[in-house]
Parts: sequence; C-alpha cells; structure tokens
Amino acid sequence: MTRTIELGTAPIHKLLWKYALPAIIAMTATSLYNIVDSIYIGHGCGALALGALTVSKPFMDICAAFGSLVGVGASSLLAIYLGEKDYERANRVLGNVIVMNIILSAVVMAVGLIWLDPILMAFGASEDTLVYAHEYMEIILYGNILTHIYFGLNALLRSAGHPRFSMAATLVAVVMNIILDPIFIFGLNMGVRGAALATVISQAIAVVWQITKFMDKRELVRFHRGIWRLNRHITHRALAIGMSPFLYNIAHCFVVIIINNQLKNFGGDMAIASYGVINRLTFVFAMMVMGLNQGMQPIAGYNYGAKHYDRVLKSFYLTCLYATGVMGIVFILGECFPELVTRMFTHDEVLIGLTIKPMRIICCSMLIIGFQMVTGNLFTSIGKAGKAIFLSLTRQVLYLIPLALWIPMLFADPLDGVWWSIPISDTMSAITAIIVLYASRKKLHMTEQL
Repeated sequence: MTRTIELGTAPIHKLLWKYALPAIIAMTATSLYNIVDSIYIGHGCGALALGALTVSKPFMDICAAFGSLVGVGASSLLAIYLGEKDYERANRVLGNVIVMNIILSAVVMAVGLIWLDPILMAFGASEDTLVYAHEYMEIILYGNILTHIYFGLNALLRSAGHPRFSMAATLVAVVMNIILDPIFIFGLNMGVRGAALATVISQAIAVVWQITKFMDKRELVRFHRGIWRLNRHITHRALAIGMSPFLYNIAHCFVVIIINNQLKNFGGDMAIASYGVINRLTFVFAMMVMGLNQGMQPIAGYNYGAKHYDRVLKSFYLTCLYATGVMGIVFILGECFPELVTRMFTHDEVLIGLTIKPMRIICCSMLIIGFQMVTGNLFTSIGKAGKAIFLSLTRQVLYLIPLALWIPMLFADPLDGVWWSIPISDTMSAITAIIVLYASRKKLHMTEQL
C-alpha cells in the first residue's frame, strides 16, 4: 500500500529515477545480452548466421507483440486501478494476465511452428541463411509461453511498486543467458540452437523468481483464488490499451520484412547483416528509453487515475529530457565511431566496410527519436488507446513503409535510398507526435500546463 501511495505524493524526479533506473538497468542488461549473443553467433557461427539472426528478429518481434498486447496494457490498467484504489480489480488483472498470455502464446507457437520456413523466407531469409534461422526460431517458439509470462509479470511488478524486483528478474535471465550461451554454442557445439536454448532456459528461471513475489501473502497484488477467471471488462480494456505497443511491434515486423527484402534485392545477404549490426547499436539505447518509459508508466497512470494532472505532465517532460540525452549518445557513436562499433560484432572486413556509411545515415536522426517514443508512451500510460495506437503506427505504417518502397527509385544507388528512408520517417513521426500532443491538451486536462 505504501509503495503505491507514494506514486501520488513523492517528488516526481525521485519517483522517476526510483522506477526508471531499475528498468533502465534491466533493459540495458537485456540489450547488452543481445549484443553478446550476436557476438557469440557472429564469431562462433559466421556472418551468415548473424544475417539469419537479423532475419529472425521480426518473427521474434511478432511473438513479443502478443506479449506486449497483454503485458503493457495490463500494467497500465493495474496502475490506473491502484490510483483509483480499486484493489479487487487490480488483483484480477494479475490472474487475467497469466491466462491471456497462456492462450495467446500457445496460438502463436502452433502457427509459427507449422509455417516456420515460409514465414522466414517472407522475412528475407535466403537459401543460405534459412537453415540457421529455422534452427534458432524453432527453439524460441517452443519456449514462447515462458517468454510471454516472463514479460507480462515483469510489467506488472513495476506497476505494483516493485521496480527493483522486476530489475532483478531481468538480471537473473540475462546473467543466466550469458553463462549458458558459450556453454551451448561452443562447449556443446550446438551453434544457433544453443543460443536459442540458453534464452528459453534463462527466462524459465526468471519466471520462477517472479512467481515467488506474487505468492507473498503480504503483497497488495498477489495470487489467490478468484482472480483466474477472465473478466470481460479487464480483458477488453487491457487489450485496448495494449493495442498500441502490439500494433507498433506488428508494424515494425512488416517494416523489417520490407527493408530486409529491399536490402536483399539491392545489396544481398551482407546488406541485411549490416542492418543487423546497426540495429544492435540502436537497440541498446532504445531499450534504455524503453526503461525510462517503463519508469514513467506507473507514475503517469497512477496520477492520471488520481486526477493529479500536473504530476502526469511533469513526469512526461522529465522523461523526454532524459530520453533525448540517451539517444544523443547513439548519435555520437554512429556518426563518429561507426567502424569501432561494427568491429564489436564481426571480424569480416567486407561487412565492416559495408556498415559504416548506413550507420551514419540511420543515426543522423537519433536526437528526435526519444521524444516520439515517450509521447506515444504517455497516451498508453493514461489509457488513451486511440492516440497511442495512432502514434505507434505513424512511423512504421504511415511513413516508413511507403518511403522504403519509393525513395530507392530516386537514388542512383537504390541501396542508399533504403537507408535514407529510416531517418526521414523518424523526423516525420516526431513532427506528428508534436501535433497530436498539442491537439490533445484539452482532453488530457492539461490545457494550462501545455
């Protein structure tokens, strides 16, 4: 009870760091693991395996999209209910998250396993990379239920006032992953299958860790009888709020499919591998911004439910400031040290040479991405599903897909057009976020503040 009440009373800057710092540490650790995983695969299995990992990513994002549909929406709803002091519904959210995740993840696993190869080919796999991508995703899909529950419970832990425990669960998964990766990849000579198996086992251990907290009878939100039956009001509202990150991830998958295929057409498998390296760099810092967003989410949701609108706005402003600083680091690394960054992932001189130019192109818009991400998260946090969905789709669907298909025709080297479509869409989506935020100020009860 004390942990939730402080969301409406403690200074915003202290709350933001209290909730965001553990999330940032957890998300950074996760992104660093992805870098280490890529390094292990790149050096242990070769450049084609690294390209296969890039091809597999949109499929993994689809799996994550269904997890975010439940987890993010439910965590926002939990924070709002706690702000309204509706503790019965808050507990029902916990039980409904488990049930919905089991159902959705089982469906995704079955569909993915049945049509695995056609899906990977549609995502840009070639005959050379398909075997690696198939081996990796087959194991990931078998562990999909654990992945969904892991992300769902972690989101609820933050909204229930346990950001440090949520961080600890993530660190457990990451540390175990880093330990198991070299054992399975090199020691047992399992290649990319070993990397996928290490991921699934690590998440299973983390889920056990999370369950222990929600079984504690001293907790305000915990497992007990009567919370498992699906509640129409809770499921509908949670899915509506979660639709924004869900559609964002789905749209991102289609974007990656289009970009991968455009890269394959104009630059081949090595261009896809280059895109994978750049994504690994931007992913690290984007995860930090997501950590900031996760810290802001319970603060904004609770105070919106409690009608403390000035505190909602202050949390938004501070998060925007910090997010811009984080993405500024990506800008500097990508523009000033592209070769050094690329060498972290591969010793292939051809791949290194092909990655320097596109990294500089893509990173030129990094300074404005943080604001766009935080603005979308604001609407998700306070339950404004329509605005959140619109902002989640502007960059991916409204701008990036058409630009990735059209702009290459304007360049002497079409490959350059594919690279430039990314920062142009980032700029246009940031401008759109400004317009939507200003137009929504009355409905957000923030006319004077904005």
